[in-house]
Amino acid sequence: MYLCSRNLNAIKMREKFRMIIALLLLLPTAVNAEKLVFTTVWTAQAEFAGYYVAKEKGFYKDLGLDVVIQHPTLTSSAFQRLQTDQCDAAIFSMLSAIDFISQGIPLVNIFQDSMNSSNILVSRWCMNPMQMKGKKVSIFNSNPNYLLMCMSKKEGLNYNWIPFSSGINVFLSGAVDATMVVSYNEFIELQQAGFQMPEEYLYRFSEHDYNIQENGVYVKRDYFLTHRSAISKFAMASRRGWEWTASHPEEALEIVMKYVKKHNISTNRVKQKLMLREILRLQVDRDSKQREFRVRADMVNKASRLLFDCGIIRREVSYNELMGNH
Repeated sequence: MYLCSRNLNAIKMREKFRMIIALLLLLPTAVNAEKLVFTTVWTAQAEFAGYYVAKEKGFYKDLGLDVVIQHPTLTSSAFQRLQTDQCDAAIFSMLSAIDFISQGIPLVNIFQDSMNSSNILVSRWCMNPMQMKGKKVSIFNSNPNYLLMCMSKKEGLNYNWIPFSSGINVFLSGAVDATMVVSYNEFIELQQAGFQMPEEYLYRFSEHDYNIQENGVYVKRDYFLTHRSAISKFAMASRRGWEWTASHPEEALEIVMKYVKKHNISTNRVKQKLMLREILRLQVDRDSKQREFRVRADMVNKASRLLFDCGIIRREVSYNELMGNH
């Protein structure tokens, strides 16, 4: 009886030992995973679906990355978080990044998820926006409306700027004559509100000589030089996340809604579905008809020249500088 008990204890000890060994074999992946803190440009929504998917599907983890996704607040923007080292990477528009770099803030693009401009100027009173000289136009106060400012100056429209934080209430109330919106957000809200928007009263920047790529992921140059492997892995996994999203939009939407609920964002599934559809459309390059996830040198040159000619930046920024190749 004693021997049987001792044998049973030995067996139990061996099983525990095997379990410990198995856990130890799993530890290197977790311990060696490199942490990368990433801040989006706005609150949780379908605009960032590909990154959520890469996180939830384990695409970052598969490459040895522990990616932490943050969202900015009204008191802590993506730029502030990057500047104060609260994050390693952040999303900015190409125009914003060029402006920052021209001011002596060295940023480098590590991943590009936008290939086209989403900006639309919507008229309130059934007027052609190009014939509204001196009229009141509401603009986002969270990020400079570079394209609208440049267009107003180049076309001699001299709009009267009325800043707003978000939403469409200022515009619908009649307090302004036109408003700047993006096709994947406020434009959808106007449609859902039943506001009539005939094409002749819209100015789609992408349909004119202002089609400039928007959101990309940027890091500070010193991080770029010292974390090449992590940056490469982040770009690979993020692309995989967006490609999976394009192939599985309904499943990706479920992941988006998980983040929306987690962060208590006031929205609805219908809007997020429409947003995701538009974001995926904007990712397709007009020339190649493909999702390329790359910065186009011609658009960098166009954006830099536009900002310089309009006096927003004091020097032009090159493609090589934006990509960290200098």
